[in-house]
Amino acid sequence: MLSEPFDSLTVDELITELASIGYIANRGLATSMLISMKLGRPILLEGEVGVGKTELAKSIAKILGRSLIRLQCYEGIDTNQALYEWDYARQMLQIRALNESEVSDKAVDDLFGPKFLIERPLLAAIRAGNKSVLLIDEVDRADDEFEAFLLELLSDFQITIPEIGTIKAESRPIVILTSNRTRELHDALKRRCLYNWIGFPPAEQEVAIVKSRVPNVSDSLASQVVGTVNKLREMELEKSPGVAETIDWVESLDAIGAQSLDTESATQTLGSIIKGRDDLEYVSSSIAEIVADASL
Repeated sequence: MLSEPFDSLTVDELITELASIGYIANRGLATSMLISMKLGRPILLEGEVGVGKTELAKSIAKILGRSLIRLQCYEGIDTNQALYEWDYARQMLQIRALNESEVSDKAVDDLFGPKFLIERPLLAAIRAGNKSVLLIDEVDRADDEFEAFLLELLSDFQITIPEIGTIKAESRPIVILTSNRTRELHDALKRRCLYNWIGFPPAEQEVAIVKSRVPNVSDSLASQVVGTVNKLREMELEKSPGVAETIDWVESLDAIGAQSLDTESATQTLGSIIKGRDDLEYVSSSIAEIVADASL
C-alpha cells in the first residue's frame, strides 16, 4: 500500500504498485495518473469500452487504502441523485410524531437538518476528502446540464445546501472521470481535467494483463486468445471486444477445461467475447478462419 503524501512517489513505483494488484498500466497512463495525484487535479480517461478506465480508479483506491465513491452517470441523472436529497419518509414520520404543542419554527427547521439529509456520491466525496477516490463513471452518458453542474464542483469542491449552508471539502479526493465517447464533452469540462486516452493495448501488454487476472492460464492459450481478439477488433462489429471481454473469454475457456483455442472451444465460448446477436452470427460464420489466421 502506498503512503501519502505523494511528493516522492515515482512513475515506476506507481506502475509496480498497480501491477502488484493485477493492473498493468503503460508508462503514459501511469505518468498522467501520478501528475493528477500530485497536483490534486481531476483526470479524464477516455477510451473504448472495457479497456480498464473504471478498473484504474478501483486499483488506485486499493493501493492507497482509500474508499472508492462511484457515481454512475446515465441519461437524465440530476443533482438530487448525484449530490443529496431529503429523507422525506423520515420527515413525515417526524411530523406525525410531533404534538401540536411541539410544532414551532425550530421544529420545522430541524426537519431540514443533517439528520434527514441523504448523502449521494458527490456529497459523500466532499465530506470524505482525501480519504476517498471519486469515480465519475461514463460522464458522457449524462446531459449538458449535469455536465455544467460538474464544472463548479470540480473547480471549488464545495456545494451549497440552502437549508444548511455551504459545505466545503477540507481536502480534495482523487477524482477520476471516464468517458466512452458516446458524445463529445464540452471544452469547459476538459479544461478542468488532465486527460489520457486509453486505447486497446499492444498484444504483449494484453497477454500480461490476462495473466495477471487469470494466473493459471498457460502462455500459449493467453497468446492465442489475445491474437484472436485482435483479429475480431479488425472486423466491422457493432461492439469491438475490450480487455474485459478478453479476460472473460480466457476464464470461460478455463472453465470448460480447454487447453488451447480451436474452432470447437471458440464456438462454445463465443458468448463471453461477443455481446450482440448480429455480431455473434457474423463471427460464428467465420470463426474457423479467424482462429486459424490468429494462429499464424
